[in-house]
Amino acid sequence: MVVFIALTYGCLAATPSLWAQEPSPTSVAQITAQLAEPPADETPVAVLNVRITDTPNDDGHALDIRWDASASEAEGRVDHYEIWRAAVIDGQAGEYANIGEVTSGTYIYTDGNVSEDGSYYYKVFAVNDSTFEGTEIWTLRSESAVAGPLTPVAQWFDMQRINVFVGVLLLCGFIIYYITQARAGKELFIRKIAGLEAVDEAVGRATEMGRKIYFIPGSQDMDQVQTIAGITILGRVAEMAAMYETRLDVPVSRSLVMVTAREVVKEAYAKSGRPDSFQEDQVHYLTDDQFGYAAAIDGMVVREKPATIFMMGLFYAESLILAETGNSVGAIQIAGTGEPSQLPFFVAACDYTLIGEELFAASAYLSKEPRQLGSLKGQDIGKGLILVAILIGILLETFGIWDFSKLFKVIE
Repeated sequence: MVVFIALTYGCLAATPSLWAQEPSPTSVAQITAQLAEPPADETPVAVLNVRITDTPNDDGHALDIRWDASASEAEGRVDHYEIWRAAVIDGQAGEYANIGEVTSGTYIYTDGNVSEDGSYYYKVFAVNDSTFEGTEIWTLRSESAVAGPLTPVAQWFDMQRINVFVGVLLLCGFIIYYITQARAGKELFIRKIAGLEAVDEAVGRATEMGRKIYFIPGSQDMDQVQTIAGITILGRVAEMAAMYETRLDVPVSRSLVMVTAREVVKEAYAKSGRPDSFQEDQVHYLTDDQFGYAAAIDGMVVREKPATIFMMGLFYAESLILAETGNSVGAIQIAGTGEPSQLPFFVAACDYTLIGEELFAASAYLSKEPRQLGSLKGQDIGKGLILVAILIGILLETFGIWDFSKLFKVIE
Protein backbone atom coordinates (compact mmCIF):
# COMPACT_ATOMS: atom_id res chain seq x y z
CA MET A 1 0.00 0.00 0.00
CA VAL A 2 2.82 2.40 0.89
CA VAL A 3 4.58 1.61 -2.37
CA PHE A 4 1.36 2.37 -4.32
CA ILE A 5 0.93 5.76 -2.66
CA ALA A 6 4.55 6.69 -3.34
CA LEU A 7 4.26 5.74 -7.02
CA THR A 8 1.00 7.74 -7.36
CA TYR A 9 2.55 10.84 -5.78
CA GLY A 10 5.54 10.63 -8.07
CA CYS A 11 3.35 10.45 -11.16
CA LEU A 12 1.29 13.47 -10.09
CA ALA A 13 4.41 15.50 -9.35
CA ALA A 14 5.81 14.76 -12.77
CA THR A 15 2.52 15.57 -14.62
CA PRO A 16 1.49 19.26 -15.27
CA SER A 17 -1.73 20.29 -13.58
CA LEU A 18 -4.77 19.96 -15.79
CA TRP A 19 -6.83 22.46 -13.89
CA ALA A 20 -6.51 25.92 -12.24
CA GLN A 21 -3.96 27.01 -14.88
CA GLU A 22 -4.56 30.45 -16.43
CA PRO A 23 -3.56 30.56 -20.09
CA SER A 24 -0.27 32.37 -20.42
CA PRO A 25 0.18 35.39 -22.71
CA THR A 26 2.10 33.14 -25.06
CA SER A 27 -0.76 30.63 -25.27
CA VAL A 28 -3.31 33.47 -25.84
CA ALA A 29 -1.17 34.83 -28.67
CA GLN A 30 -0.86 31.36 -30.18
CA ILE A 31 -4.62 30.75 -30.03
CA THR A 32 -5.32 34.20 -31.44
CA ALA A 33 -2.90 33.59 -34.30
CA GLN A 34 -4.56 30.25 -35.06
CA LEU A 35 -8.06 31.78 -35.12
CA ALA A 36 -7.19 35.13 -36.74
CA GLU A 37 -8.48 34.00 -40.11
CA PRO A 38 -12.29 34.54 -39.95
CA PRO A 39 -14.55 31.83 -41.35
CA ALA A 40 -15.99 32.84 -44.69
CA ASP A 41 -19.55 31.86 -43.71
CA GLU A 42 -19.57 34.19 -40.66
CA THR A 43 -19.94 37.41 -42.67
CA PRO A 44 -23.30 38.99 -41.77
CA VAL A 45 -25.83 40.03 -44.37
CA ALA A 46 -25.99 43.81 -44.83
CA VAL A 47 -28.93 45.69 -43.38
CA LEU A 48 -31.59 47.06 -45.72
CA ASN A 49 -33.86 50.06 -45.88
CA VAL A 50 -31.71 52.58 -43.99
CA ARG A 51 -33.72 55.77 -43.58
CA ILE A 52 -33.19 59.12 -41.88
CA THR A 53 -35.87 61.27 -40.28
CA ASP A 54 -35.74 64.51 -38.40
CA THR A 55 -36.07 63.98 -34.63
CA PRO A 56 -39.47 65.36 -33.61
CA ASN A 57 -39.94 67.97 -30.88
CA ASP A 58 -36.31 69.05 -30.79
CA ASP A 59 -34.32 72.22 -31.36
CA GLY A 60 -32.81 71.13 -34.68
CA HIS A 61 -29.75 69.28 -33.40
CA ALA A 62 -30.77 65.64 -33.82
CA LEU A 63 -31.59 63.09 -36.55
CA ASP A 64 -33.07 59.60 -36.18
CA ILE A 65 -31.52 56.73 -38.18
CA ARG A 66 -33.61 53.57 -38.64
CA TRP A 67 -32.98 50.33 -40.51
CA ASP A 68 -34.31 46.81 -40.96
CA ALA A 69 -32.62 43.98 -39.11
CA SER A 70 -29.89 42.01 -40.88
CA ALA A 71 -31.05 38.61 -42.07
CA SER A 72 -28.07 37.12 -40.20
CA GLU A 73 -29.24 38.36 -36.81
CA ALA A 74 -31.61 35.43 -36.32
CA GLU A 75 -28.66 33.07 -36.92
CA GLY A 76 -26.56 34.79 -34.25
CA ARG A 77 -24.10 36.26 -36.73
CA VAL A 78 -24.63 39.91 -35.75
CA ASP A 79 -23.01 41.20 -32.58
CA HIS A 80 -23.88 44.89 -33.00
CA TYR A 81 -24.57 47.64 -35.53
CA GLU A 82 -22.27 50.58 -36.20
CA ILE A 83 -23.56 53.93 -37.44
CA TRP A 84 -21.25 55.99 -39.68
CA ARG A 85 -21.84 59.60 -40.69
CA ALA A 86 -20.44 61.99 -43.28
CA ALA A 87 -21.19 65.68 -43.58
CA VAL A 88 -21.99 67.23 -46.94
CA ILE A 89 -19.06 69.35 -48.10
CA ASP A 90 -19.36 71.27 -51.39
CA GLY A 91 -22.28 69.09 -52.42
CA GLN A 92 -20.38 65.83 -51.83
CA ALA A 93 -20.17 63.42 -48.92
CA GLY A 94 -17.09 64.03 -46.80
CA GLU A 95 -15.15 61.42 -44.86
CA TYR A 96 -17.25 58.89 -42.97
CA ALA A 97 -16.68 58.45 -39.23
CA ASN A 98 -18.08 56.00 -36.71
CA ILE A 99 -20.41 57.99 -34.43
CA GLY A 100 -21.87 55.18 -32.34
CA GLU A 101 -23.16 51.64 -32.11
CA VAL A 102 -26.14 49.70 -30.78
CA THR A 103 -26.50 46.07 -29.81
CA SER A 104 -28.27 43.58 -32.02
CA GLY A 105 -32.03 43.81 -31.61
CA THR A 106 -31.96 47.62 -31.72
CA TYR A 107 -32.79 49.26 -35.04
CA ILE A 108 -32.83 52.99 -34.25
CA TYR A 109 -30.10 55.44 -33.35
CA THR A 110 -30.51 59.14 -32.54
CA ASP A 111 -27.61 61.30 -33.58
CA GLY A 112 -27.81 64.28 -31.26
CA ASN A 113 -24.63 65.95 -32.40
CA VAL A 114 -25.60 67.58 -35.68
CA SER A 115 -26.05 71.18 -36.71
CA GLU A 116 -29.17 72.65 -38.27
CA ASP A 117 -26.87 74.39 -40.76
CA GLY A 118 -25.53 71.13 -42.19
CA SER A 119 -26.67 68.09 -44.17
CA TYR A 120 -25.59 64.52 -43.46
CA TYR A 121 -25.24 61.08 -45.05
CA TYR A 122 -25.44 57.85 -43.03
CA LYS A 123 -24.72 54.18 -43.48
CA VAL A 124 -25.06 51.25 -41.09
CA PHE A 125 -22.66 48.31 -40.69
CA ALA A 126 -23.78 44.91 -39.45
CA VAL A 127 -20.83 43.65 -37.38
CA ASN A 128 -19.89 40.12 -36.33
CA ASP A 129 -16.73 39.82 -34.28
CA SER A 130 -14.94 37.28 -32.15
CA THR A 131 -12.82 37.81 -29.04
CA PHE A 132 -10.72 35.60 -26.81
CA GLU A 133 -9.71 36.65 -23.31
CA GLY A 134 -10.62 40.26 -24.13
CA THR A 135 -8.54 40.28 -27.31
CA GLU A 136 -10.29 40.84 -30.64
CA ILE A 137 -9.55 37.95 -32.97
CA TRP A 138 -11.47 38.93 -36.07
CA THR A 139 -14.21 41.31 -37.15
CA LEU A 140 -16.52 41.04 -40.13
CA ARG A 141 -18.61 43.97 -41.37
CA SER A 142 -21.28 44.35 -44.01
CA GLU A 143 -21.97 47.84 -45.28
CA SER A 144 -25.44 49.11 -46.05
CA ALA A 145 -26.43 51.45 -48.83
CA VAL A 146 -25.92 55.16 -48.13
CA ALA A 147 -28.95 57.13 -46.91
CA GLY A 148 -29.32 60.88 -47.14
CA PRO A 149 -28.55 63.65 -47.21
CA LEU A 150 -30.89 65.23 -44.67
CA THR A 151 -30.79 68.52 -42.79
CA PRO A 152 -32.18 68.71 -39.23
CA VAL A 153 -35.01 71.18 -38.64
CA ALA A 154 -35.92 72.94 -35.39
CA GLN A 155 -39.58 72.66 -34.35
CA TRP A 156 -41.50 75.61 -32.99
CA PHE A 157 -43.31 73.54 -30.39
CA ASP A 158 -42.33 70.51 -28.31
CA MET A 159 -45.55 68.52 -28.39
CA GLN A 160 -44.33 66.37 -25.50
CA ARG A 161 -44.76 69.42 -23.30
CA ILE A 162 -48.30 70.23 -24.38
CA ASN A 163 -49.55 69.18 -20.94
CA VAL A 164 -47.36 71.88 -19.36
CA PHE A 165 -48.74 74.44 -21.81
CA VAL A 166 -52.33 73.51 -20.96
CA GLY A 167 -51.55 73.65 -17.25
CA VAL A 168 -50.00 77.11 -17.54
CA LEU A 169 -53.02 78.40 -19.49
CA LEU A 170 -55.40 77.07 -16.86
CA LEU A 171 -53.39 78.51 -13.98
CA CYS A 172 -53.08 81.92 -15.64
CA GLY A 173 -56.80 81.86 -16.40
CA PHE A 174 -57.69 81.18 -12.78
CA ILE A 175 -55.39 83.93 -11.52
CA ILE A 176 -56.75 86.54 -13.97
CA TYR A 177 -60.34 85.53 -13.15
CA TYR A 178 -59.93 85.86 -9.39
CA ILE A 179 -57.99 89.13 -9.65
CA THR A 180 -60.95 90.48 -11.65
CA GLN A 181 -63.36 89.21 -9.00
CA ALA A 182 -61.34 90.78 -6.19
CA ARG A 183 -61.18 94.15 -7.97
CA ALA A 184 -64.93 94.02 -8.47
CA GLY A 185 -65.33 93.88 -4.70
CA LYS A 186 -66.24 90.23 -4.37
CA GLU A 187 -65.02 88.71 -1.11
CA LEU A 188 -62.70 85.78 -1.79
CA PHE A 189 -62.49 82.96 0.71
CA ILE A 190 -58.91 82.38 1.83
CA ARG A 191 -58.10 79.63 4.32
CA LYS A 192 -57.33 81.05 7.74
CA ILE A 193 -53.69 80.95 8.80
CA ALA A 194 -53.47 80.79 12.59
CA GLY A 195 -50.11 82.53 12.80
CA LEU A 196 -51.32 85.53 10.83
CA GLU A 197 -54.64 85.68 12.65
CA ALA A 198 -52.63 86.00 15.86
CA VAL A 199 -50.67 89.09 14.71
CA ASP A 200 -53.24 91.52 16.13
CA GLU A 201 -53.34 89.60 19.40
CA ALA A 202 -49.54 89.54 19.69
CA VAL A 203 -49.18 93.29 19.08
CA GLY A 204 -52.05 94.02 21.44
CA ARG A 205 -50.41 91.93 24.16
CA ALA A 206 -47.19 93.91 23.87
CA THR A 207 -49.19 97.15 24.09
CA GLU A 208 -51.01 96.06 27.24
CA MET A 209 -47.79 94.95 28.93
CA GLY A 210 -45.88 98.05 27.88
CA ARG A 211 -43.03 96.00 26.45
CA LYS A 212 -41.21 95.87 23.13
CA ILE A 213 -41.96 93.91 20.00
CA TYR A 214 -38.96 92.23 18.38
CA PHE A 215 -39.05 91.44 14.67
CA ILE A 216 -36.22 89.23 13.39
CA PRO A 217 -36.16 89.00 9.55
CA GLY A 218 -33.81 86.00 9.36
CA SER A 219 -30.04 85.85 9.09
CA GLN A 220 -29.68 86.08 5.31
CA ASP A 221 -29.52 88.91 2.76
CA MET A 222 -32.12 90.39 0.41
CA ASP A 223 -31.23 87.96 -2.36
CA GLN A 224 -33.31 85.34 -0.52
CA VAL A 225 -37.03 85.30 -1.26
CA GLN A 226 -37.78 84.28 2.34
CA THR A 227 -36.11 87.46 3.58
CA ILE A 228 -38.27 89.49 1.20
CA ALA A 229 -41.39 87.72 2.49
CA GLY A 230 -40.34 88.49 6.07
CA ILE A 231 -39.82 92.17 5.27
CA THR A 232 -43.31 92.26 3.72
CA ILE A 233 -44.83 90.98 6.96
CA LEU A 234 -42.72 93.52 8.86
CA GLY A 235 -44.60 96.31 7.08
CA ARG A 236 -47.92 95.11 8.49
CA VAL A 237 -46.52 94.59 12.00
CA ALA A 238 -44.89 98.04 11.96
CA GLU A 239 -48.17 99.65 10.90
CA MET A 240 -50.00 98.08 13.84
CA ALA A 241 -47.18 98.92 16.26
CA ALA A 242 -47.35 102.56 15.15
CA MET A 243 -51.12 102.59 15.52
CA TYR A 244 -50.91 101.25 19.11
CA GLU A 245 -47.78 103.31 19.88
CA THR A 246 -45.82 100.21 20.82
CA ARG A 247 -42.03 100.16 20.56
CA LEU A 248 -40.81 98.00 17.65
CA ASP A 249 -37.21 96.77 17.53
CA VAL A 250 -35.79 95.20 14.33
CA PRO A 251 -32.24 93.78 14.70
CA VAL A 252 -30.73 92.71 11.36
CA SER A 253 -27.59 90.92 10.22
CA ARG A 254 -27.12 92.46 6.75
CA SER A 255 -26.64 96.06 5.74
CA LEU A 256 -28.96 95.84 2.74
CA VAL A 257 -31.67 94.28 4.91
CA MET A 258 -31.24 97.16 7.36
CA VAL A 259 -31.76 99.78 4.63
CA THR A 260 -34.80 97.99 3.20
CA ALA A 261 -36.41 97.27 6.57
CA ARG A 262 -35.86 100.85 7.69
CA GLU A 263 -37.71 102.18 4.65
CA VAL A 264 -40.55 99.69 5.13
CA VAL A 265 -41.00 100.63 8.80
CA LYS A 266 -40.81 104.34 8.02
CA GLU A 267 -43.50 103.99 5.35
CA ALA A 268 -45.68 101.97 7.72
CA TYR A 269 -45.49 104.70 10.37
CA ALA A 270 -46.41 107.30 7.78
CA LYS A 271 -49.34 105.22 6.55
CA SER A 272 -50.69 104.88 10.09
CA GLY A 273 -50.58 108.67 10.54
CA ARG A 274 -47.67 108.75 13.00
CA PRO A 275 -44.56 109.59 10.94
CA ASP A 276 -43.00 111.50 13.87
CA SER A 277 -43.00 108.38 16.02
CA PHE A 278 -40.53 106.60 13.73
CA GLN A 279 -36.92 106.46 14.90
CA GLU A 280 -34.16 105.19 12.67
CA ASP A 281 -32.48 103.22 15.44
CA GLN A 282 -35.56 101.00 15.61
CA VAL A 283 -33.96 99.09 12.72
CA HIS A 284 -30.32 98.49 13.57
CA TYR A 285 -27.45 96.36 12.34
CA LEU A 286 -25.73 93.83 14.63
CA THR A 287 -23.27 91.59 12.77
CA ASP A 288 -23.00 89.41 9.69
CA ASP A 289 -21.77 86.47 11.78
CA GLN A 290 -24.50 83.84 12.14
CA PHE A 291 -23.98 82.89 15.79
CA GLY A 292 -22.76 86.35 16.78
CA TYR A 293 -26.10 87.65 15.51
CA ALA A 294 -28.01 85.02 17.49
CA ALA A 295 -25.99 85.70 20.65
CA ALA A 296 -26.57 89.46 20.40
CA ILE A 297 -30.34 89.01 20.03
CA ASP A 298 -30.42 86.52 22.91
CA GLY A 299 -28.70 89.04 25.16
CA MET A 300 -31.20 91.75 24.21
CA VAL A 301 -34.15 89.41 24.76
CA VAL A 302 -32.93 88.29 28.19
CA ARG A 303 -32.28 91.88 29.32
CA GLU A 304 -35.40 93.57 27.92
CA LYS A 305 -37.88 90.66 28.07
CA PRO A 306 -40.08 91.66 25.09
CA ALA A 307 -43.73 90.67 25.10
CA THR A 308 -43.79 89.56 21.46
CA ILE A 309 -41.18 88.18 19.06
CA PHE A 310 -41.69 87.71 15.33
CA MET A 311 -39.19 85.53 13.44
CA MET A 312 -39.97 85.66 9.74
CA GLY A 313 -37.43 84.79 7.05
CA LEU A 314 -34.64 82.36 6.31
CA PHE A 315 -33.08 80.76 9.38
CA TYR A 316 -30.48 78.05 9.83
CA ALA A 317 -28.91 76.63 13.01
CA GLU A 318 -29.65 79.82 14.96
CA SER A 319 -33.39 79.14 14.85
CA LEU A 320 -33.50 76.92 17.94
CA ILE A 321 -31.21 79.26 19.92
CA LEU A 322 -33.46 82.25 19.22
CA ALA A 323 -36.73 80.38 19.74
CA GLU A 324 -35.67 78.79 23.04
CA THR A 325 -34.44 82.10 24.44
CA GLY A 326 -37.70 83.84 23.53
CA ASN A 327 -39.67 80.99 25.05
CA SER A 328 -37.68 81.22 28.28
CA VAL A 329 -38.71 84.85 28.89
CA GLY A 330 -42.38 84.11 28.26
CA ALA A 331 -42.75 86.06 25.01
CA ILE A 332 -45.48 85.15 22.55
CA GLN A 333 -43.62 83.99 19.45
CA ILE A 334 -44.82 83.83 15.83
CA ALA A 335 -42.29 82.29 13.46
CA GLY A 336 -42.23 81.46 9.78
CA THR A 337 -39.68 79.97 7.40
CA GLY A 338 -39.48 77.91 4.25
CA GLU A 339 -36.45 75.96 5.47
CA PRO A 340 -37.74 72.41 6.20
CA SER A 341 -34.91 71.49 8.57
CA GLN A 342 -35.68 74.42 10.90
CA LEU A 343 -39.46 74.10 11.04
CA PRO A 344 -39.46 71.45 13.84
CA PHE A 345 -37.60 73.84 16.16
CA PHE A 346 -40.06 76.64 15.54
CA VAL A 347 -43.04 74.31 15.99
CA ALA A 348 -41.64 73.08 19.30
CA ALA A 349 -40.64 76.45 20.80
CA CYS A 350 -43.04 78.99 19.26
CA ASP A 351 -46.73 79.67 19.78
CA TYR A 352 -47.52 79.90 16.06
CA THR A 353 -45.55 78.79 13.02
CA LEU A 354 -46.02 79.66 9.35
CA ILE A 355 -45.00 76.53 7.50
CA GLY A 356 -43.35 76.89 4.10
CA GLU A 357 -45.70 78.51 1.63
CA GLU A 358 -47.77 80.19 4.33
CA LEU A 359 -44.87 82.59 4.76
CA PHE A 360 -45.17 83.69 1.12
CA ALA A 361 -48.96 83.91 1.28
CA ALA A 362 -48.78 86.22 4.29
CA SER A 363 -48.41 89.37 2.20
CA ALA A 364 -51.70 88.78 0.38
CA TYR A 365 -53.39 87.57 3.54
CA LEU A 366 -52.51 90.67 5.56
CA SER A 367 -52.77 93.37 2.89
CA LYS A 368 -56.01 92.15 1.22
CA GLU A 369 -54.71 93.78 -1.99
CA PRO A 370 -56.85 92.55 -4.95
CA ARG A 371 -53.97 91.49 -7.20
CA GLN A 372 -52.27 89.54 -4.44
CA LEU A 373 -55.51 87.98 -3.22
CA GLY A 374 -56.51 86.99 -6.76
CA SER A 375 -53.10 85.46 -7.41
CA LEU A 376 -53.23 83.50 -4.16
CA LYS A 377 -56.74 82.23 -4.83
CA GLY A 378 -55.92 81.27 -8.43
CA GLN A 379 -52.81 79.35 -7.34
CA ASP A 380 -54.82 77.50 -4.69
CA ILE A 381 -57.39 76.45 -7.29
CA GLY A 382 -54.54 75.26 -9.55
CA LYS A 383 -53.06 73.15 -6.74
CA GLY A 384 -56.48 71.70 -6.04
CA LEU A 385 -56.80 70.60 -9.67
CA ILE A 386 -53.35 68.99 -9.52
CA LEU A 387 -54.40 66.99 -6.45
CA VAL A 388 -57.60 65.88 -8.20
CA ALA A 389 -55.58 64.85 -11.28
CA ILE A 390 -53.23 62.81 -9.10
CA LEU A 391 -56.15 60.98 -7.45
CA ILE A 392 -57.80 60.29 -10.82
CA GLY A 393 -54.48 59.06 -12.22
CA ILE A 394 -53.97 56.69 -9.27
CA LEU A 395 -57.42 55.17 -9.82
CA LEU A 396 -56.96 54.81 -13.59
CA GLU A 397 -53.52 53.21 -13.20
CA THR A 398 -54.60 50.96 -10.30
CA PHE A 399 -57.53 49.45 -12.19
CA GLY A 400 -55.71 49.37 -15.54
CA ILE A 401 -58.27 51.59 -17.26
CA TRP A 402 -55.82 53.95 -18.98
CA ASP A 403 -52.11 54.73 -18.93
CA PHE A 404 -52.47 58.13 -17.27
CA SER A 405 -48.73 58.46 -16.59
CA LYS A 406 -47.90 58.93 -20.29
CA LEU A 407 -49.22 62.49 -20.01
CA PHE A 408 -46.47 63.27 -17.54
CA LYS A 409 -43.54 61.23 -18.76
CA VAL A 410 -40.02 62.37 -17.98
CA ILE A 411 -38.39 64.26 -20.85
CA GLU A 412 -34.63 63.91 -21.03
